[in-house]
Amino acid sequence: MKYLFRELDHIKKIFEKKYLLIFCDFDGTLAPIAETPDKAAIPKKTKELLIKLSKITDCKIVIISGRDVKDLKAKILIKNVVYSGSHGLKIDGFGFKFKAIVSQKQKNVLKTIKNILEDKLKNINGILLEDKEFSICIHYRLVNKKNISVVNDVINDVISLYEKNKAIKTKHGKKVLEIMTPVKWDKGKAALRILRKQRDLLKKKEVFPVYFGDDKTDEDAFNVLKNKGLTVFVGKSKLSTVRITKSKSGKNMAFSHPPRRTLNSSLSKAGYYLNDTEEVAKMLEYILQIRK
Repeated sequence: MKYLFRELDHIKKIFEKKYLLIFCDFDGTLAPIAETPDKAAIPKKTKELLIKLSKITDCKIVIISGRDVKDLKAKILIKNVVYSGSHGLKIDGFGFKFKAIVSQKQKNVLKTIKNILEDKLKNINGILLEDKEFSICIHYRLVNKKNISVVNDVINDVISLYEKNKAIKTKHGKKVLEIMTPVKWDKGKAALRILRKQRDLLKKKEVFPVYFGDDKTDEDAFNVLKNKGLTVFVGKSKLSTVRITKSKSGKNMAFSHPPRRTLNSSLSKAGYYLNDTEEVAKMLEYILQIRK
């Protein structure tokens, strides 16, 4: 895995000439991780960059997240982007609508699990159960460390039989466990569907996908897009971050780098990495500068 800011000479021509389909995860990629989901917010500068990029002719922004589409729209409030929520189970934007088929029986299973978990975890401070259309998210970031093992035991006891019978599937994130319907769909399949749709709309024009994500759920997209576009893992490492300064004219960005070190590529299927949400914003700014 290569540090993206070290490869600008290599990727500059791609950003200059190709139609860019830019996928961005929300939590941990555009917005810093917050204590609770409702507190997460995109920094003002990042939002301004997304708005400007969304207005460029040869560029389209896709916000792809485990959050529900309705929640994403409320958080971002940008009209001319594609929203892909619930890990791609719902897609909405530019006249493109998609919603996975989930049976009432599958929804009832989630409702039953939620009711049981609410009852069994009601005395654990810091637990937050988020009820989505296609899943239940159990957030435990605020749970006291001494109670984490109790929470794990309760959850495993409740869901083990459902997992064994393949009535649900689970996804682990950053201090969150998501219990989902067993629909065979993920961010990778959603990204490919959106990419095909865009290529169909543009016919002969080449569309180049760029995917920024920080979570395990983004690995499905990294895997399917690794030979089709640019995949970027966002996450803290022991590496120093890039230093970016403006030229005297204020028009160009200058990059200086710390001594080269590498990450173990087994950490992610992505081809490149950035350290945090601030560096994602800086890369979006770099793309905008090139395209303008």
